[in-house]
Parts: sequence; C-alpha cells; structure tokens
Amino acid sequence: MVRAEQVVAEERAAAGPRSGGRARASGGGRAKGRPPGRRPPVALLAAFILPALALYTVFIIYPLFSALQYSLFTWEGTRQAGFAGLDNFTRLFSGVYAERFWRAFGHNGLFFLGTMAVQTTLGLAFAVLLHRSRFGKRFLQTAYTLPYLVSPIVVGYLWSLMLSPQFGAVNEALRAVGLDALAQPWTGDPQLALPTLILVNTWQWIGFPMLLFSAALAGIPEEYAEAARTDGASGARVFWHVTLPLLLPAIGIVSVLTFIGNMNVLDLVYAMQGSQGAPAGATDVLGLLFYRTAFQNPDLNAIGQSSALAVVMFVFIFGVSIVATRVLRRAEERLR
Repeated sequence: MVRAEQVVAEERAAAGPRSGGRARASGGGRAKGRPPGRRPPVALLAAFILPALALYTVFIIYPLFSALQYSLFTWEGTRQAGFAGLDNFTRLFSGVYAERFWRAFGHNGLFFLGTMAVQTTLGLAFAVLLHRSRFGKRFLQTAYTLPYLVSPIVVGYLWSLMLSPQFGAVNEALRAVGLDALAQPWTGDPQLALPTLILVNTWQWIGFPMLLFSAALAGIPEEYAEAARTDGASGARVFWHVTLPLLLPAIGIVSVLTFIGNMNVLDLVYAMQGSQGAPAGATDVLGLLFYRTAFQNPDLNAIGQSSALAVVMFVFIFGVSIVATRVLRRAEERLR
C-alpha cells in the first residue's frame, strides 16, 4: 500500500509542472506575436443560448414562481380570492393533512434509502464484473440499461400484471417450482407493497449507476492497483483502499440524482398502486399527495394548498441537494 501511495503522489506531482509549463509556453506564444483568436459574435452566442433559456424559463422558472405566488393566496376554484400569507403552508403541518404529509414524506425517505442501498450495491457490483469481463461486455451493458429507457408508467403496469396474486407470472413461477409458500400478494400486503416498489424501481434504474461506475472505473489508472498488489495487498484490500475511494465522486453523483428522482417519484407508484397509495396508504408518497390535493380535492382552495406543497417539496429537495453536493465536493478535495 505504501508503494501505491507513492506512485499516486509522484504522478500528481509530475502533472503540475507539466501543465504549468504548457500554460506558460502557450501564453508566451500569444504574447510574442500570434494574435488572440476572435471572440464569437454576440449574435451567434445568443442563437445558441436563447432557445434553451426560453425553454428553461417556460417550463421551469415560470412554473416555479407561479407556484410560489399561488401558494400565498386563497382560491375559490380557479379564482383568486385574497392574500393568505403563510396560511396554506400552516395547513400542511396541522390537523389531518399533517398526518398524511409526514406519512408520505416517510415513505419517500424509505423509498430513497431502499433504492439507494440496493441500486448502488448491485450497480457497483455489475460495473466491477463488467470491467473485468472480456466477453459480452457491450451486450450486458445494453441489457442492463434498456429498462430505464422505458416509461415508468409502462414498467409499473407490466410489473403490476406480473405481480398479480391471481394470474401473475411471479407467483405462477414460484408455484411451478414447488415454492407455493413464497407466493404472496406482493402489492396488496401493506408490509410488502413498499419493498416491492423499491425492487421494481431498482430493476428499472440499475443501469444508470452501472454506467457511471463503469466510466469511473475506466478512468482509474491500472498502475494504482498494480502498485498495491506489489506491496502485497489482496484483491479485497485493493478494492476497498484504492478503487472505492476513487469512485466516491461517482457515488456522490448517483446519490444526489437518486435522491432527487425518488423524492419526486409519482408515475411508477401511480401505475402500480393507484392515486391513493394502496393498500391503505402504505405506498403513499409526496407526489401522490400533491396529485390528490390538486386534482381530487373537494376544497375550493385546492390550488393554494397544492402550490404550497409543491413549494415545500422544491425547497427541501433543492436544499438537501445543495448541501449534499458541497459535502461531496469537500470529501473529494480531501482525497486529492
């Protein structure tokens, strides 16, 4: 392990002067007589930036500020009745609605933790195995990534059919091999419904972290592992002390993106469990709660309540993502 650390330190020390030398040489060349390249015209830059900025404004910025505005008013159907201040936010955390909110929030947290644990572990394992494999690598990468190219609505519908207790393929397969005791109402049991959703979600998205980890593994110089093996490190020690620390940036990216996606999850749960988060609210999440508040709410102030919920979700997801990104950057800097 000492030799591995020395090799890493020597390569990083050697990289600094070379890059600095190239920078000075190129800078000197421009100063001696080569005129600096012309900047692209403003019209050309605007032609590339404005379409994307317009789409971002229409579909992201405008709805965000509209939701914030709507949340500060009371509504009578689609008519704005008057300024409400923070009353809509207060109602989220009081009475019966507070119980529904915290239950859905807890399910989102469990959904994220379960997906993160299974998805990251299996994605990393598959990436390592494919990195060492010489045959069928491209085929397996394609096979693992195909599910997340399919709409979650379609995935949820197909899995709800396969998990049906009456005619589902999963229970039929278990009975066919004599494992009748393992046949379960996977989406109908309150204790099994959420774990089942986590496994289906992991099945669909496992290809994404696998691709990120594969790219990160391809960028790790083989000299690091060879130096560690020369020092007598076993394969497990090489992975834990050399490979895994260098994969932390990729793990951080997967964690943040998984958090954002799982806190916003709606389509998969809706397709498999309906808008009520069946059975008995065991799979209710914030996305479903927002849907019911906005579109199935008999209260005339549905727009104000749902907008307040949307703002709270955005602030929480955005805040946690920013903090997590900064923490991961500091951890990455310590490894350099």
